[in-house]
Amino acid sequence: MDARPTITGSRPEAASWHAQAPDAALDALHSQPGGLSGAEAAARLARHGANRLRPPQRRGPLGRFATQFHNVIIYVLLVAGAVTIALGHWVDSGVILGVVLVNALIGFMQEGKAERAIDAIREMLSPQAAVWRDGRYQVIPAEGLVPGDVVMLQPGDRVPADLRLLQVRNLRVDEAVLTGESAPVEKGVAAVAADAMLADRTCMAYSGTLVTGGQGTALVVATGDGTEIGRISALLRAVQTLSTPLLRQVARFSRWLTAAIVAVASATFLFGVLFRGYTSGDMFIAAVGLAVAAIPEGLPAIMTITLAIGVQRMARRNAIIRRLPAVETLGSVTVICSDKTGTLTRNEMTVRSVATGRGPFQVTGVGYDPHGSFRFEDRDVTRDAHPVLGELTRAALLCNDAHVEMEAGHWIPKGDPTEAALVVMALKAGLDPALERERWPRTDVIPFASENRYMATLHHDRAGRGFVYVKGAPEELLRLCSRQREHGEDHPLDAPYWEHHLDRMAAQGERLLAIAFRATGDHHRMLTPADLEEGLTLLGLVGIIDPPREEAIRAVGQCRAAGIRVKMITGDHARTAAAVAAQLGIGAGGAAVTGHALDAMDERGLAETVRRTDVFARTSPEHKLRLVTALQAQGEVVAMTGDGVNDAPALKRADVGIAMGLKGTEVSKEAAEVVLADDNFASIANAVEEGRTVYDNLRKAILFILPTNGGEALTLIAAIAMGRMLPITPVQILWINMITAVTLALALAFEPAEGDVMRRPPRDPGEPLLSRLLIWRIVFVSLILVAGAFGLFLWERAVGGSIAAARTVAVNTLVMFEVFYLFNTRYLTAPVLNRAGLFGNPYALVAVAVLLLFQMGMTYLPPAQALFGTAAIGAGAWGRIMLVSASVLILVEIEKALLRRWAARRV
Repeated sequence: MDARPTITGSRPEAASWHAQAPDAALDALHSQPGGLSGAEAAARLARHGANRLRPPQRRGPLGRFATQFHNVIIYVLLVAGAVTIALGHWVDSGVILGVVLVNALIGFMQEGKAERAIDAIREMLSPQAAVWRDGRYQVIPAEGLVPGDVVMLQPGDRVPADLRLLQVRNLRVDEAVLTGESAPVEKGVAAVAADAMLADRTCMAYSGTLVTGGQGTALVVATGDGTEIGRISALLRAVQTLSTPLLRQVARFSRWLTAAIVAVASATFLFGVLFRGYTSGDMFIAAVGLAVAAIPEGLPAIMTITLAIGVQRMARRNAIIRRLPAVETLGSVTVICSDKTGTLTRNEMTVRSVATGRGPFQVTGVGYDPHGSFRFEDRDVTRDAHPVLGELTRAALLCNDAHVEMEAGHWIPKGDPTEAALVVMALKAGLDPALERERWPRTDVIPFASENRYMATLHHDRAGRGFVYVKGAPEELLRLCSRQREHGEDHPLDAPYWEHHLDRMAAQGERLLAIAFRATGDHHRMLTPADLEEGLTLLGLVGIIDPPREEAIRAVGQCRAAGIRVKMITGDHARTAAAVAAQLGIGAGGAAVTGHALDAMDERGLAETVRRTDVFARTSPEHKLRLVTALQAQGEVVAMTGDGVNDAPALKRADVGIAMGLKGTEVSKEAAEVVLADDNFASIANAVEEGRTVYDNLRKAILFILPTNGGEALTLIAAIAMGRMLPITPVQILWINMITAVTLALALAFEPAEGDVMRRPPRDPGEPLLSRLLIWRIVFVSLILVAGAFGLFLWERAVGGSIAAARTVAVNTLVMFEVFYLFNTRYLTAPVLNRAGLFGNPYALVAVAVLLLFQMGMTYLPPAQALFGTAAIGAGAWGRIMLVSASVLILVEIEKALLRRWAARRV
């Protein structure tokens, strides 16, 4: 019975191609080393479809635009617009509907983030592929590849599909976009365990990754949506984007406010008709006026503008915001899940330590910048004082195909990053690469191969002296070496000594290379593996690491002080992840949990693990997504950082996705809400500070706007309850609401950060937008506004003033109340009757001046008097207005002082 798997779709039903031998994989796909025939390839192409990602079904522009109106606060604004239309106030209707349209346009422009992310993935696929068809080599569009094709790989190729490697020669593939692995992966053909993580499948090459060196022949095992990158694309489409904490709070607040407005307006209508004898028509107009008074028409515009100002501030601090609500969400983050490579680390391989027969050396400096030194026993040393150091660095330089160059003020590696790190080490030792290569030209080379796990070069000087230099896996070179170098002489190899240093350096998360040499003569002109079987002397071990960013270490500390927990989620090895995390101050030195361990956990076990563990290694895209989801299930507000394709699903799922702008893939940028212009984790801490400031300023704006609405509504209710004429009309109410919102409330959006903004814990994402203190303050100030505005209205009527003049006094009293109350609102509980409180925000002073100019126009210009029903008032009226309205500044400051005293007694 044939046990070979059938082929369905573009991913044959083979559970683990990496666990099958090359011949078995060929047999399973009915292929052969010479590839498929043209006819068979055409048949399979018809059956599987083209090797491209299937475009998702999308809503048209009209549908996307319509969904922007599906928001409770937009419904409230539309009701306000309908009411003003019913009243015939077309200008006010235009203003309100304009606010609605602006909000809808902003949402429409930000919509489609996921679709663009999938487009970016699609663009990563290779445009061409070198394939064997009909027994000959051909170059075809990569879209034409089918499972069973045999392709060839060369340096610089983008891998065109998921491949099972058949033959390799020194093949290395950069898989960072899929795995987060910082160094290119050495590939082989031997099968690996069926449960091996993607980063450990050394016999596979995956679509979208990059060949950095060597050659290979490989079997296509999956195309299009069936590839790993296609699976991530499908995962990205399926990920649900969560609403932000602010939007959830605003939705709850809007529902509550809408219900309250309808209930109060209805009760007022019934009271006026049943108990005060008003006609139904008069009470309908009064109820409509009450509803207009209570609706904060300017609030959505102020929220949008405040967020937009936050966007500008963050941009100045290298955080580019792609979606407005993410500004505030950053301020409520409780957990930051960060990728390691390129985010917390520099993504620049650096030699950190060297071990020789004399002992361990430390190497200073980071990245590819050749400035640095060698330290031994806490002192700077030179290669002249330690000859073995000179011999080791010369060997590392000559047994090497890389170099570094200065470009645009930055040192850039050319070639393999690990080899470039060795070149930089030689430069720090004072060697001149050009001079050394001229003095010791290369005669022959054995390239690095996964079978041998070393690279060897043969060099001769002009006098005919020869040296063989070897670098490679420590265990392989320890097997080949019988001696070690000390004080310029060879001594017997001390294996336990080197094992000790291997364990010590590996525990620090360093990738280890051993370097050895042997002397030879002028006659030796060809190098073979047999030449290395005897006579090698070990020069030492080199420890290489992708070092943490210094600024990231500080930023992690800042986040900890702000009550934010930082977790590292990486595709790198567990030991490396744990060592880097310890240097960063993440995880309190605990061990890393691997992807294998996560696979074995149920949801309850996962929940417990994410609570107590901060370092996760060897993770796949599904693991990252699962970890983010588990944290959110515990009520955490999660920011996820990353730069690879493998990060995209988790970036989209997180409350705030943060992508790297310099080294990040377009996929990750499109899936994220925030892009860091400098790829610096420290910029996240800055963005969190700005986000917290934005939320503070939003609360201040709400605290400022709502008492105006409350005061207006209570003034109308008081007039109806007392059977008096309405002291302000609906059009005057709309004027007050809009003019104070776009001048005074807007000034609060420019408030600087308060001193303790990064010393307080994250706010509870479940807390209501209005705390009990804010509700009390709104009621307290609303009552002050009612007493002052309604009182002066009654005074003007009592002394014989016209209804227009009395209403003008009431309107200006409410506006001046807002002017004085603006300064109260700058600090929630701190005093403002000082220089900083009164003059610390120049935008507030400008806003007051602009508002007063508008109020003069409304009061004294004939067209405005005709539109708003106002009348000119005298100096005496203005004196009473100023005296009464200034009371709010004094009364609220007294209330703040009492609150501070009460809080101090509780402590």
